[in-house]
Amino acid sequence: MTAKSLDKKNRWRCKTVSFRVSPQEDEHLEKLVRLSGLTKQDYILKRLQDKDIVVVGNPRVHKALRNELEDVLRALRRIEAGGKVDSELLEIIAVIADVMGGLKEESQ
Repeated sequence: MTAKSLDKKNRWRCKTVSFRVSPQEDEHLEKLVRLSGLTKQDYILKRLQDKDIVVVGNPRVHKALRNELEDVLRALRRIEAGGKVDSELLEIIAVIADVMGGLKEESQ
């Protein structure tokens, strides 16, 4: 049984919401969550509430960026060899660009 917990607005979080996704959808969601630096719960709630996702640079986010950029490089090499560009790859590239742009602004 899941333990009750309080959110930032002092409300009890005692309800559980779950849904099924395909392995590909799960992988895509996991990438977006890692790049955000948020927990999966916080990421999904912010997206559902149409709130901005503010990425705060930390070692975990930097590691996720490095790993995702390596995956993008492998995908680009595959495309160069005659593969197709899929929409998920383009979305991940856009998210990485947004995060990197935000981190650059933050450091100036």
